[in-house]
Amino acid sequence: MEKIKIGISACLLGENVRYDGGHQWDRYLTRTLGRYFEWVPVCPEVGYGLPVPREAMRLVGDPAAPRLVTVRSGIDHTAGMKAWAEKKLLSLAKESLCGFIFKSKSPSSGMTAVKVYGDEGVPSRRGTGIFAGAFMARFPLMPVEDDDRLHDPVLRENFIERVFVSHRRQVMMRNHS
Repeated sequence: MEKIKIGISACLLGENVRYDGGHQWDRYLTRTLGRYFEWVPVCPEVGYGLPVPREAMRLVGDPAAPRLVTVRSGIDHTAGMKAWAEKKLLSLAKESLCGFIFKSKSPSSGMTAVKVYGDEGVPSRRGTGIFAGAFMARFPLMPVEDDDRLHDPVLRENFIERVFVSHRRQVMMRNHS
């Protein structure tokens, strides 16, 4: 059986790419879903050129258009990350992906409920990571989910079903062209 290509936050595969030099290896994803999926790993921070380890970052400002800023030094990486994301999305468009699994709560890869810090330093959980937001805008029909939500059996089943439908559609389109 042909494995289905799925984009995934690289840290979920056990790659040591997180800000603290660690990972967030998800055994269910790699051992169970990995039998059916071919992973296309992406780490926006490392891809953008930041080192491992690196200073932690967070989203600040308006949840509808947040800025990506380092926590201690206050360096704004928003424009650079957005420019990198646009280039990365062009290359991912050639990958024939059938879905993407994002790292929850990440200021670059979180799909929903990412903390965005307001002017008073009080966070709200209404943000979307910079890369995840750009990805979902570029591929609005692509099945996407974050790792935390995949622990819910109903959401997981729904995501996997949408991925398989996306794959069948791609195969059908290839066979008819």
